[in-house]
Amino acid sequence: MTSLRPPRRRRGPRRLPAALAGATAGVLAAALVAAPARAESGPAAPLGTVARTAGHARFEPGPCPRTADPIPALKDAHCGTLTVPEKRERHDGRDDHEGPDGHDGPGDHEGPDDHDGPGDYDGRDEYDGPGDHGDHDGSGGHHGHGRTVRLGVAVIPAASKRPAGDPIVWLAGGPGDDAVSEIPMALAGGLNRDRDVIFMGQRGTYSADPRLTCPNVDEFAAESLGLVFGAPSTGRLHVEETRKCRDRVVGLGADPSAYNGTESAADYDDLRKTLGIRKWNVFGISYGTDLALLYLRLHPQGIRAVGIDGVLPPSLAGGAVTWRAAREGFDGLFKACADQPACDTRYPHLKATFERLVGELEARPVTTTVTVPGRPQPVKVVLDGGVLVNWLASATHVAAGVPRSIDELAHGNPRRIAEQWAGGKLSPQAVGRTSHGLAYGIFCREWTPYESEADVLRAGRRLFPTFPRSVLVNAPFLAWLHQDCEAWDVPPADPSVRQRTYSDVPALVLSGGFDAQTAPSSGPYAARTLSRSTAVTVPYVAHVVFADSACAQSITRSFFETPTAPDTRCLADLRPPTFEIAP
Repeated sequence: MTSLRPPRRRRGPRRLPAALAGATAGVLAAALVAAPARAESGPAAPLGTVARTAGHARFEPGPCPRTADPIPALKDAHCGTLTVPEKRERHDGRDDHEGPDGHDGPGDHEGPDDHDGPGDYDGRDEYDGPGDHGDHDGSGGHHGHGRTVRLGVAVIPAASKRPAGDPIVWLAGGPGDDAVSEIPMALAGGLNRDRDVIFMGQRGTYSADPRLTCPNVDEFAAESLGLVFGAPSTGRLHVEETRKCRDRVVGLGADPSAYNGTESAADYDDLRKTLGIRKWNVFGISYGTDLALLYLRLHPQGIRAVGIDGVLPPSLAGGAVTWRAAREGFDGLFKACADQPACDTRYPHLKATFERLVGELEARPVTTTVTVPGRPQPVKVVLDGGVLVNWLASATHVAAGVPRSIDELAHGNPRRIAEQWAGGKLSPQAVGRTSHGLAYGIFCREWTPYESEADVLRAGRRLFPTFPRSVLVNAPFLAWLHQDCEAWDVPPADPSVRQRTYSDVPALVLSGGFDAQTAPSSGPYAARTLSRSTAVTVPYVAHVVFADSACAQSITRSFFETPTAPDTRCLADLRPPTFEIAP
């Protein structure tokens, strides 16, 4: 299993990013936007500088969260720690998943009902983490009558000298990525131009306590480069690493079932309250869109506007929609090549060539060796059909070189694809950063109980009828997921977690035309039940358009300024990439 996530961006030559992580714009409705809400603490007390308790949650100002890489912007941030119950049922005496009204317990809801419609299944000083105080060992803490988790918080001030009073909270992807690590992406897109932006790592992530990363899972992904990806023997080894991860989580004293989207949504609502914010804006990317929609359904009263980018609706999340994403993203790229005379002439029938290669490699995998930066010895890489599919699902981020890479493979040269595939798995950024404890909690409580292996196979076969069964059983980025979840052994979430979100909160729904990780069509799908939404597909851009498109960044900034009428005029000027043409 590899999480769905946006790739890590670095300046310099574009290489294939480490593998993981839905049209014309239209304003569906327009209305006056409520005046921005000011923090209760007032202008004399910037966000993140006042300690406050709300119910069982408490925010304490303090050092900035730990990060795997230096983040210069933290030197100007206001930071601290949010402490919340690990499992809210232990504090209020009620089950934390009581059914379709979405209530987690008293104090979490300010309105009479969280549902807008019926359900439908369709630097500052850096330190070692918010939990490394006193005699804590990084395995969480106890508060009151139950165990607690501590979440690192960083508030990046607005660049403007006269910022708007309603901040933006950033929801990271993955599942399992840490929001604090995505500060550079947010700031590169100017998200803090007019507003403070708040980053809090979800429970279990790198900056949280407990930190439920499992480097062994990432290390196996690198070590397995020399194995046949789709072989049952590889799957058994993979699931064994998942069991070791679960053992590690339990060994830290954490409850694997407490790390999930419903609890995370309540964490963000508690963060808003403990920061003294009446209304804020939400921006989620990749898996963060799933969380944003769940949060909007369960805790709508604190949200002024919500933006989602790379859309994964909770009602669809799983392998079937991931196969649909692959189909739509691949076809977007193949069509762009076919529409460009030089590309179509040099690489005719690119789609058919790719699909033929998937079958051929699955029947007869190719073994090669490549050199990877930072590795003194050549690396053995086995390419089978599953690898080729997963490679392309990420390679749409570097679309200009994809036709040439496929053509070279078709003519017996696998080097470019093998280098990119190995480079992603062996990147230092690919090891020890992801919270697999959170990811499996979400996958195994909220996804696999509501989608069978047969559902995944059926969807794959409908969309890619020529692919072998051994490829289709493992959706991109989600290999061996049902077997992983058997090993993870947590109870399913209440079926209400799969409900669609109905809301009249203004929403911006962003998709990328080359997105092969979350389906471009999932954007309009989500927008249909968001009555004041603007749905935008940015052409020629892959997963998480905010990361790569200046146009998407501009649309996003304008949305938070005027949520019912974002400026989308830049879409008219977008052009496809110029594809590489080999000699």
